[in-house]
Amino acid sequence: MKTKLQKLFLAALTLAASSQKLGINLIRVAILVIFVWIGGLKFWNYEAEGIVPFVANSPFMSFFYDKPAPEYKLKEGEFDEAKHRWHVENNTYGFSRGLGILIMAIGILTFLGIFFPKIGLAGAALAVIMTVGTLSFLVTTPEVWVPDLGSGEHGFPLLTGAGRLVIKDTAILAGAIVVLADSAKRVLNQLEK
Repeated sequence: MKTKLQKLFLAALTLAASSQKLGINLIRVAILVIFVWIGGLKFWNYEAEGIVPFVANSPFMSFFYDKPAPEYKLKEGEFDEAKHRWHVENNTYGFSRGLGILIMAIGILTFLGIFFPKIGLAGAALAVIMTVGTLSFLVTTPEVWVPDLGSGEHGFPLLTGAGRLVIKDTAILAGAIVVLADSAKRVLNQLEK
C-alpha cells in the first residue's frame, strides 16, 4: 500500500511527465520575447555600436561594414559627432536595423510554430543557424575574453561582459533544437495523414 507521500510524489511525476508540450511552447514564447526584444534594440544607436566588434571580426559578417577593424574601438553609449559620423560611414546603423528585423522575424516564425508547424520549423531552423553564428563570436571576437592588462587573469576561460552575452546563446541553441525537433515531428505527422 502506498503512503500519502508516495502518492503525492507519483502525482507530481505524472504532472511533470505530461508537461512536455507546455515546456516546448514556453521555449517558443521565450525565443519570441528574447528575439523581438534584442531585435528591437538593434534600432537604437548604442546597440548598433555595441555589436560592431562582433560583426567587424566575423569572417561571415564583416563584409556588411564599410570600414575594417580595428577602427570600431569606440565607447558604448557615448555620443561624439566624429564617432557618430564614423558609424554612419561604416553602415553600422543600417546593418544593425536590418539584423534587428531578421532577428525579430525569426522569433515570430518560431513562436508561430505553436499554431503552424511548418512555419515553426523554418523559424526554429533559422534560430539554430543564428545562434550557431552568434556562438562563433567566441572564436572570432577578441573582446569576449579578458585582455592581458597586468593582473595575470586573462584569456580563456575568463569571459568579459561581451563574452558572457554570447555564451548564453548555448541555452537558446538547445531550446531552438528542441523546438526544431518538435516542429519536424508535427510536420511529419501531418504528412502521414
